[in-house]
Amino acid sequence: MTRYPQSAAAIAKAVSAGEIAAVEIVADHLERAQHSQDTLNAYTYLDHDAALDSAARIDATVAAGTDAGPLAGVPIAIKDLIDHAGRPNTAGSSLPPTVPTESATTVTRLERAGAVIIGRTGLHEYAFGFSSENHWFGPVRNPWEPTLAPGGSSGGSAAAVAAQTAAAALGTDTGGSVRVPAALCGVVGLKVTHGRVPLTGVFPLAASLDTVGPLARNVADAAVVYLAIAGHDAEDAWSAPRPVPSPGPPPPLPNITLGVPHPWVDLPQTREVADAFARVLEELADSGARIVNLDLPDLVPAAELELSVYPEVAIVHAERWAQHRDTYGPDVANRLSQVFEIDPLDYVRAQEWRGRVRHTAQHALNHCDALITPAVAASRKPIGQEHISVGTKVGSYRPHLSRFSALVNHTTLPALTVPLDLDGVPPPSLQLIGRQWEEHRLLEIGAALEQAGISGYRTPPHVAS
Repeated sequence: MTRYPQSAAAIAKAVSAGEIAAVEIVADHLERAQHSQDTLNAYTYLDHDAALDSAARIDATVAAGTDAGPLAGVPIAIKDLIDHAGRPNTAGSSLPPTVPTESATTVTRLERAGAVIIGRTGLHEYAFGFSSENHWFGPVRNPWEPTLAPGGSSGGSAAAVAAQTAAAALGTDTGGSVRVPAALCGVVGLKVTHGRVPLTGVFPLAASLDTVGPLARNVADAAVVYLAIAGHDAEDAWSAPRPVPSPGPPPPLPNITLGVPHPWVDLPQTREVADAFARVLEELADSGARIVNLDLPDLVPAAELELSVYPEVAIVHAERWAQHRDTYGPDVANRLSQVFEIDPLDYVRAQEWRGRVRHTAQHALNHCDALITPAVAASRKPIGQEHISVGTKVGSYRPHLSRFSALVNHTTLPALTVPLDLDGVPPPSLQLIGRQWEEHRLLEIGAALEQAGISGYRTPPHVAS
């Protein structure tokens, strides 16, 4: 194991105080990232020379007595569909990558905060899937067990953070693509309110649902990355000009009210997931948190989840599909063939459904601080296996992995996934869904769970030394 600080906050503090050089921190992470590639395949691109140059500039800033930023010297990885000037953006596809001349707003903001971008992480092709088993780049593998998928589509980002080859990472979340891999890899993942973090310079999946968010090993690290990237961007038509409150201290658990949405949480899930969820509800209640059961029959996944999204995906891929159909991997090609068959009337009806879901969820949060669900219905997806068992049923892995995440994007609300301090490979995870624009409150509650020992990161077996 490395002798250097492992949390983003600790790294930034040590670098800013001149106690350790950013170059040493970044070189160490790059070395471990390279060493992990044969086992995990988390990266599509490691930016050795430029990252070390950036770290040297951070060290020079500190030596000059200037504030190097809240992320000074922190090694961060970004999903390989987010633009970084001069670096190839593949979006996980087989087509020649674009090489942007400008960075995405989120990347620019990270670098201004002192972060060092060390590389680009693997993903499900075009972010259109939940396993990160990429036909062109090979599967990303889970640090808990390399025969398992890390989830998707931001699987490389989650694997890199879990395996300690990056202090934090950026992913995108359109239906759970930050939260699902966070859950399967045992790390923290934040899905922000739609419009909170700019999408400028991010390859789209469905812009009305797309979000960019952090993955980290603890809530405090997720918070500092979130604060660095959040805020209005005039270049992004979806971006909202609203203030970005910082999280306060963790509230006492007796001051928190959590709503359990039925029948959503009663839908099929593995015994391990169901037992962990029941146990954490009991632990929270024993610690003084108020747990309220809510009857929300409109708040369940439905066919409209896809019907309301697929036409947007069709718009993004129409030209590529017409000209380069053979360049898509079989998994994504199969899904795209369905995308172009949606009836416009079904799309309109699906938008009406989305409105009902949004209203139901937002109204429910008038009665509690957050809704609470499992993060996923199944936490183990073997690589190369399309079907998994949940209870007595065997079916496609996608609806099981997205059962508690995809619906949230249709509400626009923020959600936080945290790993539970319970046995499991990977450990089980919990999802908290908060009020619109109140990421700070979700982060406060997440920190309270860590403080109470209910949540916490554990080092997986496959971590580079």
